[in-house]
Amino acid sequence: MATQRGLSGIDVRSLVTEWNHLLPLWIYKVYVASPGIMVIRLHGKEHARHQMLIEPGRRAYLTGHPFTPPKNPPAFAMLLRKHLQGGRVLGFRQHGIQRIVIIDVGKHDRTYHLVLELFDQGNIILCDETYKIIQPFSTHRFKEREVIAGARYILPAEGPATSGPDAFAEFLAHEERDIVRALAVGAMLGGPYAEYLCRRAGIEKKSPAHGVNSQTLYQEVLDLLDRAEEKIEPLNTGSECLPFPIDTDLPAAETAPGTSFNRALDAFFPPVPQEKPGVVEKREKVSREARIRAQQEASIGKFTRNIARCERAVEALYSEYQFVQDLLNTLNEARRTRSWQEIEAILKSQQTGPATKVIAVYPDRGAVDVDLGERITLVVGESVEANAARYYEEMKKFRKKIAGASGAMERITERKPKKVTTLPIMKKRWYHRFRWCTTSDGVLVVGGRDASQNEELVKKYMEGGDLFVHADVHGASVVIVKGTTAHMEEVAQFAASFSGAWRSGHFSADVYSVLPGQVSKTPESGEYVSRGSFIIRGERTYYRDVPLGIAIGFQRSPELGVIGGPPSCVKSKTPDIVELRPGRFEPNDIAKKVLRILKERLPQDEQRSYKGVLNTESVAAFVPPGGSDILEGE
Repeated sequence: MATQRGLSGIDVRSLVTEWNHLLPLWIYKVYVASPGIMVIRLHGKEHARHQMLIEPGRRAYLTGHPFTPPKNPPAFAMLLRKHLQGGRVLGFRQHGIQRIVIIDVGKHDRTYHLVLELFDQGNIILCDETYKIIQPFSTHRFKEREVIAGARYILPAEGPATSGPDAFAEFLAHEERDIVRALAVGAMLGGPYAEYLCRRAGIEKKSPAHGVNSQTLYQEVLDLLDRAEEKIEPLNTGSECLPFPIDTDLPAAETAPGTSFNRALDAFFPPVPQEKPGVVEKREKVSREARIRAQQEASIGKFTRNIARCERAVEALYSEYQFVQDLLNTLNEARRTRSWQEIEAILKSQQTGPATKVIAVYPDRGAVDVDLGERITLVVGESVEANAARYYEEMKKFRKKIAGASGAMERITERKPKKVTTLPIMKKRWYHRFRWCTTSDGVLVVGGRDASQNEELVKKYMEGGDLFVHADVHGASVVIVKGTTAHMEEVAQFAASFSGAWRSGHFSADVYSVLPGQVSKTPESGEYVSRGSFIIRGERTYYRDVPLGIAIGFQRSPELGVIGGPPSCVKSKTPDIVELRPGRFEPNDIAKKVLRILKERLPQDEQRSYKGVLNTESVAAFVPPGGSDILEGE
């Protein structure tokens, strides 16, 4: 079950099931929303939009909370965009019952693996198709593996719960703990689900693990995994969030019937704090008081996380008391006759048993790190209680620091600077003198206004990774797609609308696309190629009976300006649109009508302030050549 500390392996299984039901999906953008939290924007069929929030070591789910992208994305976000943006999500996979999710992404002829680690400190790791690490979110070095760029990503064992009946039986046969602890820790199912399985199988939870009927218990494990995939009925109690109810004395559910587990988690966890979108605060400089306050807030957050880590460590120590005591006694006895280097070598050579829990050795301190579901440092030669006392002392120290920082914050009286709010106006870019739009997944599409611009687009701006698109009619714009898009129907509608088909009053047209290498200005012997025309060689990809239609809208975010293109493109960026189709009114007349409609939707004071942005010239730039009508209902 999910708590504020994080998710369990069963929770991850239900999440992955719901994510796979949304396929096909494409990666639109990747953001680092705040320190340690990432947001991936996904596009689906029929203009579906999703936001995946990922906090390594704690949570991952689809969120409906509004999110304002940061102005300056960090290097890791830019790296993920470079490799994954526009890529198709091939699937979501959980590694066994581990809190590890692998997102397979296909882009061009390559496959990438984005690994989400939702345990311990957590991580987000981008790997190539061979699982060679391209870049991790955080660099780590462990005894058994290194999470650094260039190293091979090594997945841990899946766990006995998903390794088959024989492996599960062998796991129980070699377990010295009682069955509930074996299932909770050894099988990585967690305490509540371990007790649930014991009740379902009719097994006393204190029974030795090696003495229970493994076949009966394994069948209950399979039923639990099946329930996590097929029978998701979220339950949010306020302190826990479960993918389905289990037989415990939990309060009544607060989740509405039919709610997905992703939505239940979105309501359970706090959202990422965001500034109000569209508002930019301009300050001449940040005051000294503001800098001090920001540092103190960051410190308090760090101290609070350290206290939570210490609490988890103490809880793990006492829940595994006997194991920890036996391990300390064994290591203490070993160091009487062996050096720490010899002890470390022996521990590394062990493939099974308690020694595999030791993940690091510190000879200079006489200490070891042990994996008890939480990374715990144990000082050999001290009792379990003494080791726990060190964590209690750390908690006291951090609480004192929090109290000191909070007191200092109360004493600071900051002068409030004047806020200047404004919306940035769309900057002039090279393609604005052409016909242009951006598809729903953010790919630039540029078309020529006349023969001269058609010639210029092909000779100066068409590159190897682009796509050449043209309506199969006389007198059409050359259209260049600057990248790879999952919405070719929008590109085809753009090319069909800015062609002679619109001027002739047609309502549909055929469109084709070819690669740049198929486009040439060299004619066959005896032929002549006029200015703005080209020779196409090889096979063409056709889009038949493409409907003509253009929308013009007034965009406010992220930049203020008039935009145009196929209706689905424009609707994805602003609700304030007017749709056109071939008709009676000349371009200048229709531009004035569209301008009037857009202005009438604005308050009077805003109409005056947007005069320099919303005008006849900016609207006319997106009106197709020939007569047009405004769709009824606009």
